[in-house]
Amino acid sequence: MTLTDIIASIATDEGLAKTDVKKVVDGLFTHISAAAVKDEEVSVAGFGKFKVKHSAAREGRNPSTGETISIAASKKLGFTPAKALKDKLNG
Repeated sequence: MTLTDIIASIATDEGLAKTDVKKVVDGLFTHISAAAVKDEEVSVAGFGKFKVKHSAAREGRNPSTGETISIAASKKLGFTPAKALKDKLNG
């Protein structure tokens, strides 16, 4: 399912214009992204939590040469589903 499919589905289910739904969905993702940039957790009841995960800098190996390389610290956005969503998935 793509973003366009989600927007069309919501618009049909709720009797709204696709342009209005697109504005709301885009706003939702903008706010989740802004919170992630600020290193804040976003919790959506019954759905799950979006949380920034930090990876420390470390040394690794280039698999083709075996040479030691430096891997920079990074951040990743993780998602943890809520119990209600897990229950739906597992019947």
